[in-house]
Amino acid sequence: MPISNPDLSRRAFALGSAAITAFAALPAAAQNALSVDDRRAVTQAQAYLQGLSAGQGNFVETSGAQRREGRFWLQRPGRMRFEYTIPAGLLVVADGSNVKRFDPRLNVFRQVPLSATPLSTFLARDIRLDRGVTITRVTRMASGAFAITARDQSRPGDGMVILSFAGTPLRLQEWTITDAQGARTRTQLTSLERTSGLAASLFQLRDPTQRPRRN
Repeated sequence: MPISNPDLSRRAFALGSAAITAFAALPAAAQNALSVDDRRAVTQAQAYLQGLSAGQGNFVETSGAQRREGRFWLQRPGRMRFEYTIPAGLLVVADGSNVKRFDPRLNVFRQVPLSATPLSTFLARDIRLDRGVTITRVTRMASGAFAITARDQSRPGDGMVILSFAGTPLRLQEWTITDAQGARTRTQLTSLERTSGLAASLFQLRDPTQRPRRN
């Protein structure tokens, strides 16, 4: 069933898409408000994300008392898969054109155009951190780790996301989303590795609720 409500496109695909809002970009005016070291950290983040053309790993998502976990795959441009083990069977798949979500517990299938979600920016062929998002803070640690706090420039009231990077070489470790109502969702990437040769079938999801038509 297609999603017509724009709010659903953000809530229903929260794990894979609302988190990626911050990857969209940093407008020039906001860049000028950052220190030289802050801008260097943003440049590091952009270079890392641009270099991540294909990857896979595991995640843990917590929101209030809820805990979810699973595995993910990505292949730019346009493709990503979040496969939950807790709750078992829940899927979120970007196939290059649409983002699809299937919840087997409710037997509900939804989809929205990829271009209507923040995933489209993260999964673009070229990732830019110089337009579309206002970065309000860069928090740097002595260890070299840093976190970028951002809001969607066109929807500043929708909430914010914090992306955390650390390690040598640099790696995206987690993100935390705070929505317009103040609810927080934290997604930790417990593993993330670059890969290649991912099967095309990973990024395909047909509507399981549709029964084949009889002739």
